Amino acid sequence: MIKTLWVPFRAVLRFPLVQFAAVIALILLLQSADDNSVFGRIFEGLDALVDETVRITATLITVKSFTKSWLTFAFMIAYTYVACWVILSLCAVAFRRVVDVAGRHNFLWLRNSIARQRGISAYRAWLPLERIRPDHVSQQAWEERFAWPADNGPPYQPLGRRLLWAAVIYASGVVMVLILLQIFSPFPVLHWLGAAASRLFGF
Repeated sequence: MIKTLWVPFRAVLRFPLVQFAAVIALILLLQSADDNSVFGRIFEGLDALVDETVRITATLITVKSFTKSWLTFAFMIAYTYVACWVILSLCAVAFRRVVDVAGRHNFLWLRNSIARQRGISAYRAWLPLERIRPDHVSQQAWEERFAWPADNGPPYQPLGRRLLWAAVIYASGVVMVLILLQIFSPFPVLHWLGAAASRLFGF
């Protein structure tokens, strides 16, 4: 029941403009707080982090007053958004752990409700896999191969390997885009990056 009531609010909160407005409101709240309060100290640290990031960026590219104002605005928004995302993700993980403990120990007799809801979610996630199962392959063999291996391990690679592959794929994509821009556009991005690296590392 709580999850059903929460669905409209989740739909609104996932809208990008609503998230952007919430981040702006949070920054204004932190800025208006007293300097000696917790919120004031958080904003002071955020402001120092943004200034340091803009200073580092100024060593890579030419930053003047107009560019500096936009960089300050962009980094302030980005850091606040990332911080909110990390905090909400940690809260979601903690809430799932609490629900797991409540279901395992049948706290307030919630085990059946939690199990029923998770069973429905598991069935909905499993159904698209079952629709493409060939007729000559048994359901058990199909699930052991793609969903639930016989050793009860996850059907995906470890987190470190997945992060490594994602980093390689994204880095390859960025390099490919930079090469295409260098060849087919009037923007010599590779020369710009080389000049920025030489200024940053002093060679």
